[in-house]
Amino acid sequence: MMRWHTFLIAATVLVPLLLAAASAVARQPRRLLPWGGAPGLLCALLVPSGSEVAMPQALLGAALRLDALGAAFLGLCAFIWTCAALYGRSYVAGQPHERMFCGFWQLTLAGSLGVCLAADAITFYLAFATVSLPAYVLVIHDRAPGSLRAGRVYIALAVLGEMALLMGLMLSVDAAGSIGIEAVRQALAQAPWRDAAVLGLLVGLGLKCGLVPLHGWLPLAHSAAPVPASAVLSGAIVKAGLIGLMRFLPADQALPVWPEVLTWTGLLTAYAAVLLGLAQQLPKAVLAYSTMSQMGLMVAVLGAALGAPDGPAAGYLALTLLALQHGLAKGGLFLSAGLLARESGRVRLAVLAAAALMGAVIAGLPLSGGAIAKLATKEPLGTGWAATLAGWSAAGTALLMLRFLFLEKAGPAGAAQPAPAAMRVAFGVMVVAALAAPWWFSLARGGPTLAELGSGSKLWSAAWPLLLATALALVAGRSRGGMPAPPVGDLAAWGESAWAAWWRRDAEAGPGAAPPPSGWGGGAGWTVLERLARPLAGWPAVAAGLGLSVLVFVLALS
Repeated sequence: MMRWHTFLIAATVLVPLLLAAASAVARQPRRLLPWGGAPGLLCALLVPSGSEVAMPQALLGAALRLDALGAAFLGLCAFIWTCAALYGRSYVAGQPHERMFCGFWQLTLAGSLGVCLAADAITFYLAFATVSLPAYVLVIHDRAPGSLRAGRVYIALAVLGEMALLMGLMLSVDAAGSIGIEAVRQALAQAPWRDAAVLGLLVGLGLKCGLVPLHGWLPLAHSAAPVPASAVLSGAIVKAGLIGLMRFLPADQALPVWPEVLTWTGLLTAYAAVLLGLAQQLPKAVLAYSTMSQMGLMVAVLGAALGAPDGPAAGYLALTLLALQHGLAKGGLFLSAGLLARESGRVRLAVLAAAALMGAVIAGLPLSGGAIAKLATKEPLGTGWAATLAGWSAAGTALLMLRFLFLEKAGPAGAAQPAPAAMRVAFGVMVVAALAAPWWFSLARGGPTLAELGSGSKLWSAAWPLLLATALALVAGRSRGGMPAPPVGDLAAWGESAWAAWWRRDAEAGPGAAPPPSGWGGGAGWTVLERLARPLAGWPAVAAGLGLSVLVFVLALS
């Protein structure tokens, strides 16, 4: 007989899958949106650590397990998805592709939560693919040319990441002789193809984190997606890559060199994103580059944690705090972008003030959850160059937040009709959580107290990046010159231009050649792929596949 905590673990993944199938036939599928994340939230709060659901008949013995790390990420993801769904229920009402959006929202949610619970490599890979591939439909929701272009870049890089991740997992599982994540991590250091396996994991999982140079999808997709989808992309989905790296990579003593690669790639990403983001003209693009910068910082901390002589435990606590603080605040900032496009008058000013507060928290505002997270990173980073650069990156984060606020304030006020109450409530709940949840988590895990954060040295350490960013912003505001503006997606956009130029030159070489593509991935080859995939994108095929998946899942639990 299934116990209650086993039932909640299973329901965390099963309920969104069932709701995805129900969205195909429901009269108003948007009403189902907020309920998909509820079992996951209850699971993170109530289920004891170490609880497991074994599926010996499925996938060579797959399992779902909740541990302390998984519970923290599960609670974060489920909460963000639930708030964004409450917001999205009103946002997508009456839009042409509402049914498709709602169904693929639930599919992507199931994968996002499944990644946090996966106890073996096969389940993790399937959950990770379910995060990546259905999210394409969320990105292209409005079918505008810019969204379709962003979707093409997104899906191309997502498939590349899936291939690399599959290679890394196959080599690791072969060395371990087991699909259990713990066994795979322990065996990875002695794997015959260790470096190839680690490289596959880093490409597949690092791409999801938006690491340079495979980051082009992140600013494009986050900018083009509708606001609720942007909130979960930036707040929750990118964390799938981070938890994967934390799950599979062993410590430095067993895996030399690679921790340093992670640290310096993460720092390069953090600084490159600041430089690229400051030149953007769209508020959501600035937020997307800020997410890329923060994910780079988290990967840098992960590399330092894996290389720590005393083990990665302290670094993992810092990473969890960073992920929690960033996910909630950045999700709230994306929701604020949608509200600011609709509101006017005092409500608009209130939303701007709340957005400013969350931006300051991300940058490490003294006595805030951001200050706790930044303080926690000092132990794994140590006192070398990496720690210095990580500290200075807070000033870059603050500059990006100021840039976002400037663009939003300078933008036009909203329409006469205000945003629905559900959107305002969802935003308000996210703001409160962004301010309170990091404090609650830190105190529950024995983190610093208010008195410790209030000491003179720690107050100054948290305040000087904000003061420096403010001074630089004032100087830049008085400057007459402007920064060169790279296109959103930078490397991906430049690669698109080079591809189009090559195609055009090839077409001019002889008569009868195909016309140049209008965007990345255009041309006859892409058209053929689209035509082949079109029958599989219909709701009957999706519903049939989901029904079969649910049946296998239920039989495995019985």
